[in-house]
Amino acid sequence: MIEASAGDVVVLVGTSKGLFALSSGPDRTQWTTAGPFFKGEEIYAAALTPGGRLLVGATSSHWGPSVYRSDDLGATWTEPDADTLRFPESTGAALARVWQLLPAGGDVVFAGVEPAALFRSDDGGTTFRLDEGLWNHEHRPQWQPGGGGLCLHTIIPDPTGGPRMAVAVSAAGFYRTLDGAQWEAANRGIKAVFLPDPDVEFGQCVHKVDRHPTEPDTLFLQHHWGVYRSDDFGGTWQEIGADALPSTFGFPVVVDPNRPGTAYVLPLEGDFFRCTPEGRMRVYRTTDGGESWDALGNGLPQEGAYLTVLRDGFTADRLDPAGLYFGTRTGEVFGSPDAGESWQELARHLPPVLCVKTGILS
Repeated sequence: MIEASAGDVVVLVGTSKGLFALSSGPDRTQWTTAGPFFKGEEIYAAALTPGGRLLVGATSSHWGPSVYRSDDLGATWTEPDADTLRFPESTGAALARVWQLLPAGGDVVFAGVEPAALFRSDDGGTTFRLDEGLWNHEHRPQWQPGGGGLCLHTIIPDPTGGPRMAVAVSAAGFYRTLDGAQWEAANRGIKAVFLPDPDVEFGQCVHKVDRHPTEPDTLFLQHHWGVYRSDDFGGTWQEIGADALPSTFGFPVVVDPNRPGTAYVLPLEGDFFRCTPEGRMRVYRTTDGGESWDALGNGLPQEGAYLTVLRDGFTADRLDPAGLYFGTRTGEVFGSPDAGESWQELARHLPPVLCVKTGILS
């Protein structure tokens, strides 16, 4: 069971061998570790809902994928019904993995899965239904998988609860709907340099997208070959950081929840090596929308540190200053209580980290 009370910060760490959890008071200086939960299962998705429910997307090599839930901080878990999250028989598709679980206010929870599809729950993650509009999009039969599979890994709902939302699929690109029914590709300006025509309508290898909660039109995007920003909810994109970052290859991108125009990336030497450049672990921060970037490494290993952070391995809490947390494929978890100014190692020797998610316990 996770040791936490109201106001505490909970960091969920999904690994290739189960789920771990870190908890701390709002000062984020002393941390308690719980787990592993779901031993031996891959955890690509986890979430703490505003109501305190834990949701976990676990994949068993024997039983396959499921979404589990706990209403007592992991003391007990509810084993899902077989049809908690599954494709309708008419689709002919079978769920391979849950990549994303995103609480979106009230009892609404969105799930992004492989093969690439969007599901919605209106009962706190107890049952889900397929978004038929996206599934039936004319592009979908032509979508091709990235290295991690054909996964829908990013979900950006309307912060006001309206119908507008967006998703990202590797390697199909960024898609949005303005009315909650009709979906469109929204990749103008993102170069797909691996294709004969780099200016294609879809097929971009988008790794992750994030949006500031009070500036819903501004998005930051980490692509396989570049970091981008959009100021019109994906209508157009412009590359940022090409002359300032040590590499524009990377997986996660995280916005600062308190400061519009501030975002963080973790550059990797790409695209075959996929480790931190020069063996130095540094988080790069922009405070001006991508015009300039600063390296943040105080407390992070700066010698012989050839680390990799996956697309969902980096996150921010909602306190001010924001707490930042990331986990590596070699099992370290680092955290910063002051928006990246200083870092400390929160855990080590864990299995490879697949996702890091956080929430404030209400």
